[in-house]
Amino acid sequence: MNANEIHVIYGNNYRQMTGEILEKAGLANELCPDMRIGLKPNLVVAKRASEGATTSPVIVEGVIDFLRSHGIQDISIMEGSWVGDDTKRAYRICGYTELAAKYQIPLYDLKEDGFTVQRVAELDIKVCRKPQDVDYLINLPVLKAHCQTLFTCAIKNLKGCIPDSEKRRFHSLGLMKPIGYLAKALTPHFTLVDAIAGDLTFEEGGNPVQMDRLIAGKDPVLVDAYAASLLGYKSADIEYIGIAEQIGAGSADLGKALIREYNEGLKKGNEFKPSPKAARLARKVTAQEACSACYGGLIHALQRLDDAGRLSLLRQPLYIGQGFRGQTGLAGLGIGQCAKGCDQYIAGCPPTAKSIVEFLEENMV
Repeated sequence: MNANEIHVIYGNNYRQMTGEILEKAGLANELCPDMRIGLKPNLVVAKRASEGATTSPVIVEGVIDFLRSHGIQDISIMEGSWVGDDTKRAYRICGYTELAAKYQIPLYDLKEDGFTVQRVAELDIKVCRKPQDVDYLINLPVLKAHCQTLFTCAIKNLKGCIPDSEKRRFHSLGLMKPIGYLAKALTPHFTLVDAIAGDLTFEEGGNPVQMDRLIAGKDPVLVDAYAASLLGYKSADIEYIGIAEQIGAGSADLGKALIREYNEGLKKGNEFKPSPKAARLARKVTAQEACSACYGGLIHALQRLDDAGRLSLLRQPLYIGQGFRGQTGLAGLGIGQCAKGCDQYIAGCPPTAKSIVEFLEENMV
């Protein structure tokens, strides 16, 4: 498989589709039986894949079947959920604990892993050891929306391979640049995208949109450029894609890409429109260096108030993010420990969406 190839398969028999696209992409030609293979799904939260936030275990099972059929036994699954969530719980809720037991495959919680420091240009990035120790890393992201970066797919999924402290630091650095650099610090060997039913409103799921396709490629930058185009975005709209390309992590030039499609008769459309709801809700928020879990919890809480017809009653300014640490006298409501300098704030790192809803309801004018 060449780096400029993108493979796309359509349908709803996801396990069969997984084997077919891996065969079509020529993955077996890059493998040998004694390899140590790492599988990196997206289990950012403990929610089942049907909600649109996490990688379907059916796809992962298809990958395992394919690898085993080619004589590969040393396979592991590795992930680190977002700050504030429990990876082991995510493994259990998302069906991975059962899957791992069936195939006798280890599950690694990267929150408990050590790390090395990788230098990319002028930036040092802490990267967990286990994803670096395998011979071949297969990235298994979900194509979905993100309330801070517009969308998330191949490159951003690698954020689960850094320690929680580094995840927080990424936000203090502006998020886009370190994510782009991460594609160079830890470049996966192959990416298979779960584009079955990603949430096109929020990263944490709840609003799945049926797309019924899998996308495969070697170059994570090109995969992201193609995936972004399905949502109507140009590569320039997703800042970290351009940054990754600039530092040599891959190419975002779809004009030079060779796109191969299979089962085209089952194709549901060429473009899917992300919901503007998250952007609309975000207008009520003043954010500075906010971590994804905290920010996502707030946006989800605002959605719940909106759905209940109560959002208009919330008139005080909302502050969130590490950029407010040490600031005092802020007239408004603080979300999370970093914004405790506000008139009133809710503690937590991060606070839950439920607790944020209760806090906001208590402080409606």
